[in-house]
Amino acid sequence: MYSESDLEGAVAAGIISSTTADAFRQHIATARATPAVDEESFRLLTGFNDIFVGIAIALLLAALAQLGDWFNHALAGAAVAVAAWGLAEYFTRVRRMALPSIILLLAFVGGVAATMIGALVDINPDWSDRTNALVGSGIALVTGGAAWLHWRRFMVPITVAVGAAACVGVLIGLFFAATHANEQAIFPLVLVGGLATFALAMWWDGSDRERKTRRSDVAFWLHLAAAPMIAHPVFHMLGVFEGDIGAVQAVIVMALYVVFAIIALAIDRRALLVSSLAYVLYALSTLFHQAGAVELSMAFTALVIGSALLTLSAFWQPMRRSVVGMLGGGLANRLPPAQAATA
Repeated sequence: MYSESDLEGAVAAGIISSTTADAFRQHIATARATPAVDEESFRLLTGFNDIFVGIAIALLLAALAQLGDWFNHALAGAAVAVAAWGLAEYFTRVRRMALPSIILLLAFVGGVAATMIGALVDINPDWSDRTNALVGSGIALVTGGAAWLHWRRFMVPITVAVGAAACVGVLIGLFFAATHANEQAIFPLVLVGGLATFALAMWWDGSDRERKTRRSDVAFWLHLAAAPMIAHPVFHMLGVFEGDIGAVQAVIVMALYVVFAIIALAIDRRALLVSSLAYVLYALSTLFHQAGAVELSMAFTALVIGSALLTLSAFWQPMRRSVVGMLGGGLANRLPPAQAATA
């Protein structure tokens, strides 16, 4: 399978012309009866060899972590980080393998964070909650810096999302270090961080409306990171999962899911729908349960939501054209084009 980035690379190398590339995209869009932008493509696998190499990398890094931990906790993280960077020099820069590159990026930034956490575990400091929050902010800051260095060297699309999540962690740590807020304050902060990450994702999306370059892949991972940071705090503050919810709360959850669906259609991204799916399943199941369908509440819920999502997928293009058509011209022109595949 070849991605849009590979196609653009072939054009840049002069292997095929831009006209041929556009004709190929149009052919695929016609064959699939959907515009390429609606496919929301991203690179995860270039072949089964990605899975094979990914398993081998995971085994090697796990062994290094265990061997390093035998000496001290910090060495375990350092060994993983150094090995992940070295392996990325070949499997990311030379082989350009998708899944191994993602695994190695996560292993590198995770190893950097684990090194600092392991050093603190070995020191075993007895600090106050405020100091711990400040230290946590520092760890997140260094982790974000590590992600930036990795991006400068390898430019794996998921790296920007990891860096954005680290920046959110920095701000949350600084907030708790500067205040005496309780743990419940984390949810509004995560929501703000999620909205900021969503805005960053829209900026990357806006720079590649046709979704033909690596920037679209970066936007995809940013949307995937932003979605749970938006959905979880919103539904948590509504009291979902804190016991039986009432009919009013369940209706509000369903209404929010409709709002998320409209946003997903407008921006042509499905991450919000996936991240909030568990909440709407729980809310609808509660409604069926309260209506008397105790034993079949989950079955009815799955039937309704599954049918709704399949309908949304089947009619994504006309529904999206309707949503985008209701937006102002200025806003619509910043979104992916809502066009039908021509026959």
